[in-house]
Amino acid sequence: MVEVSHLSKNYGSHPAIRDLTFSVADGQVYGLLGPNGAGKSTIMNILTSYLAPTGGEVKVAGFSLPEQAQQAKACVGYLPEQPPLYPEMTVQEYLDFAAELKGVKKAQRREQVQQAARRTGLDQVMPRLIRSLSKGYRQRVGIAQALLGSPQLIILDEPTVGLDPAQVIGIRKLIRELGKTHTVILSSHILSEVQAVCSRVLILSKGALVAEGTPEQLSEKLSPGIRLRVTALGSSDTVLPVVEAVPGITGVQLVSEADGEVTFTAETADTTDRRAEVSRALSEAGCTVLALAAENRSLEEVFLALTGETADVPEEPETEPKGE
Repeated sequence: MVEVSHLSKNYGSHPAIRDLTFSVADGQVYGLLGPNGAGKSTIMNILTSYLAPTGGEVKVAGFSLPEQAQQAKACVGYLPEQPPLYPEMTVQEYLDFAAELKGVKKAQRREQVQQAARRTGLDQVMPRLIRSLSKGYRQRVGIAQALLGSPQLIILDEPTVGLDPAQVIGIRKLIRELGKTHTVILSSHILSEVQAVCSRVLILSKGALVAEGTPEQLSEKLSPGIRLRVTALGSSDTVLPVVEAVPGITGVQLVSEADGEVTFTAETADTTDRRAEVSRALSEAGCTVLALAAENRSLEEVFLALTGETADVPEEPETEPKGE
């Protein structure tokens, strides 16, 4: 769907993108992750033909940019960081207008607008003025306009910026649904967002590629071992040395200790499952195991290890809210 080879973009003497190569296959939800200023929006603007690259090759749906920009644009639906909405219009009027601008044939316009509204949960607010909507619903209107014209590729630039936690979860659920029928590129500086919805991630820092892969592959790249999280009865002076002595355990870190219980993490040297060995060693030492599980490394840890940047990870509820 998208092929980028040795892409570069300079603003004067400042390199915003440096020798970037990546590809996005059909049906992927692909995340561009990086702090503000990493070059994410520049990549979005190049893929949507708003900017021309300084160097390199870019193809969208087989069309070369900028030479075949019109053909490529017809294959792309785009939600910029600030959705291009007209607050004095109703949702219905705006989507009709957007469909007309995109060249949707009049005979198909009504059906496409209704379908986009259904997919984005806008059915009940079509008669309302956009200015009366919550920001979460305004984002949905922006995504709905991106769906018009039946694009193969949906590009979303920071789609949850400024939303409250309940609205964030609603938009993420919508993005996951879109990923079932479209190729989606999601740009974000929020680690939890990328980890929640993306099947593959490209990490950027100062315009350069730092790492690329699935969240699991990136965790593996950071460290080939497994982290165990354990809670056992006993004191840290007794429990931790027992686990440190288990073959293949390379490090033990105390998490908490209270009321005769110790919680800690244990790092393994490789991907061998050593839960049984740890449980056996603790039981033989008289330290009853209350909980023991393998713990995946978060994308935040990968990001910080690879870039040294400070991550912005907001606290969010784990359940879907009833409304926005």
